[in-house]
Amino acid sequence: MCGMTAKKLSSKDYDFINDDHLLGMLLRQRPDAVRIREIIAKSLAKEPLTVEETAALVMTEQPELVEEIFAAARHLKQQVYGNRIVLFAPLYIGNNCVNDCTYCSFKRSNKEMQRRTLTPHEVREQVVALENKGHKRLILVFGEDRRYDPRFIADTVRAVYATRSGRGEIRRVNINAAPLDHEGYATIKEAGIGTYQIFQETYHHRTYAQVHPANTRKGDYLYRLHGLSRAFEAGLDDVGLGVLFGLYDWRFEVLGLVSHALHLQHHYGVGPHTISFPRLRPAHGVEVDPRHLVDDFDFKRIIAILRLAVPYAGLILTARENPEVRRALMAFGVSQIDAGSRIELGGYTEVGDAQVMEREQFCLGDIRSLDEVMAELMEDGYLPSFCTSCYRSGRTGEHFMEFSIPGFIKEFCTPNALLTLQEYLEDYASPGTRTVGEALVAQELGKLEDGDFKKTLCGRLADIRKKKSRDSYF
Repeated sequence: MCGMTAKKLSSKDYDFINDDHLLGMLLRQRPDAVRIREIIAKSLAKEPLTVEETAALVMTEQPELVEEIFAAARHLKQQVYGNRIVLFAPLYIGNNCVNDCTYCSFKRSNKEMQRRTLTPHEVREQVVALENKGHKRLILVFGEDRRYDPRFIADTVRAVYATRSGRGEIRRVNINAAPLDHEGYATIKEAGIGTYQIFQETYHHRTYAQVHPANTRKGDYLYRLHGLSRAFEAGLDDVGLGVLFGLYDWRFEVLGLVSHALHLQHHYGVGPHTISFPRLRPAHGVEVDPRHLVDDFDFKRIIAILRLAVPYAGLILTARENPEVRRALMAFGVSQIDAGSRIELGGYTEVGDAQVMEREQFCLGDIRSLDEVMAELMEDGYLPSFCTSCYRSGRTGEHFMEFSIPGFIKEFCTPNALLTLQEYLEDYASPGTRTVGEALVAQELGKLEDGDFKKTLCGRLADIRKKKSRDSYF
């Protein structure tokens, strides 16, 4: 496996995913209504669920109990995050890859894929295009290739932060890349990254081996499984988990995600900041196995159960889904989405309205502009946010857990979301979106108690409108 097995996994180097144990939970007798309601009550008290409790929710089929799970997820999302939805955009830096994952168009055996690594100049062009639309938060995506080493990633992050266009700036850069060793994580930490995200893709060992050939770097299940553990040990304190739903039974994968979250929290005192749950999508040069594809109803269940099982984590619903699905599922626990996304290399400046499948990892379901998505969110009563204050105020890692688990996080998020929304309305919004946005800002201010804090917030909003200030946060 390219020497990967000789590398150190983490200080907790054991396989904490027991397939037989997790599958056994799915074969037990279905829990009764009393037990399900006890579990829901625990979650509503903002306590993370055990794997066994999560399995009980997964096994619940009675329509009235499933509806109670949905209702609890909606309520808990409001309690922890309010009506806030954080927005970001992906930026693909390079699609060269040494792996041969069966489900990915970047796989090395796909000879029709147009391979490319953005130059520093091209990176800046993409960032300027994103800033000119109003984006403040990016996730940089890299294939797995020797040239995308930690120094290259760190230099790219610094280049993104250094690129400014008018009032535009990127205030937070997250990373989606291959797992690194301890020294690699330390290198990119110095560049000021936000979240380091690694998808296990599937927690089921046999399926993992089937879709990740053994003669590739990604073929080492344990090295990938311990990737985020090494990140914590190297000093990072903000990580994201993910599964590609559609590779194996969704019920098992939910238990895998929760097992991983509990492992991190137990050993490092910090759970995942985010959990992603993308569904398998068509991709150029890839044949999709339909056996484990997740339908919309079960996808809704996945989101609701994850919200109840890991109440402090941000849940990310990506533009893989079409606008109708995203709109329908937003209320069941989602706290982050991407918008105005293009995943072709150079896609923010070089492509038109149609997707170019030979240049992207998979087919997107939602390629609407950021402004269109912002308008719809606000019309539906959501508060769009570009806030990055927690990461620059030290509210990460254990501090994030302290704030988010009791639900205090929205006390910071709502005012900061209003400030970043006001910036967007002044600097980038279309006239129609600005009208909707100003009404929403007024509505949200009306919910706040009168006093010094509200007076201060109103003053800062006024300064943004008068072009006196930007990047104000609590």
